[in-house]
Amino acid sequence: MREYLKYLKGDRVIWIITLLMLAFSLVSVYSFVPILVKTAGGTPFKYLFKHFTYEILAFGAMFWIHKKDPKYFFQISKFGYYLSICILIFTFFFGVRVNSAGRWVQIPFINLTFQASDFAKLALILTISRLLVIKKDLLNNWKEGVWPLMIPIIVICGLIVKDNFSTAALLFLICFVILFVGKVPFTKLLSIVGGGLGALTLVVSIHLLAPSLNLLPRFDTWVNRIMNMNVEEGEDVLMANAQAMNAKLAIYNGGVFGQGVGDGKLKEYLPEAYADFYYSSFVEEFGLVSSFFLVLLYLILLFRIFQIGLKSESMFETYVCIGIGVLLLIQASVNMLVCTGVFPVTGQNMPLLAMGGSALIMTCVALGIVQSIANKQNKGKNEDDKKSNKNDLDNNFEPEDKED
Repeated sequence: MREYLKYLKGDRVIWIITLLMLAFSLVSVYSFVPILVKTAGGTPFKYLFKHFTYEILAFGAMFWIHKKDPKYFFQISKFGYYLSICILIFTFFFGVRVNSAGRWVQIPFINLTFQASDFAKLALILTISRLLVIKKDLLNNWKEGVWPLMIPIIVICGLIVKDNFSTAALLFLICFVILFVGKVPFTKLLSIVGGGLGALTLVVSIHLLAPSLNLLPRFDTWVNRIMNMNVEEGEDVLMANAQAMNAKLAIYNGGVFGQGVGDGKLKEYLPEAYADFYYSSFVEEFGLVSSFFLVLLYLILLFRIFQIGLKSESMFETYVCIGIGVLLLIQASVNMLVCTGVFPVTGQNMPLLAMGGSALIMTCVALGIVQSIANKQNKGKNEDDKKSNKNDLDNNFEPEDKED
């Protein structure tokens, strides 16, 4: 294992957790796709091979990126921001619709889809981190300091919210955390939250008063999910909220040690058992004990990412690491909270584990950026050690003064 890890620079713990999760993902996805086979056809091996292909691409991207100097991410963040806007606008008009939501872009010739918001999330984190460094002395000024930070957040979240309210809300929360760490005055942060709530209220009011504009095509779906979340009576409610109830039943059915790999039953009735309801399927087959181990792995991953960020001498790198760490933690937490019935149903899957091409690739790209920062720190530490050793040698061989 050590022989292979020598080619992987940066933080070894992050590499080990990433490799473990990617390997385990192959087993779990193969076990969780029976519902997809029923609804979309094909065989479990077909989806396993497709997922394995995405894993190779994702790991390859992570390996390639971790070799780069972090200064390049600062330089290309602006380009990534404008590119994400173009992709989101294209998706807005020409996106492929899945489950009544137009979130995906069809990649020509290879018949694969890419979720535009997955790229936009990382691009926005890099952009906000860059602007915080540039505007660090102007954060008390709305016009020259705060508004240049808010405009990218408003644009990206505004383009996402139409078809994916949960992702837009969570991305806004992540940016809020980065702004807080970046020492934006607390009064201005409160004003930002108030403005965001006011803007959302205005858009919802316009949608209700002029439904023909169709500003929020999934508004009724959001309301039904929230209103029916804790209601368990009535045939209509049971049908509308069946997937959430089956998710909780799967967790109950898993017990302490689980039903065993491939032996879960409720996963066959969860439309997104391999993605949005991954945690339920996981607990059903692997049990409550394994779920605690899974949570521990995510917490260790978060700790190592934060540690790398806080050790960095560059504030840009610190902000990026914190943003990526919070992004991964929130996605995993929301998936667990949805499956346990604490949150209404959303489209957040488990990082590194759930089946999904663009989400998996962008997660590995994000971790590749973190590893690039860690690799830079290790190089600096090695150079300091070499200088220290050289100075020690010079001192040891320094000729003694001779007496006359």
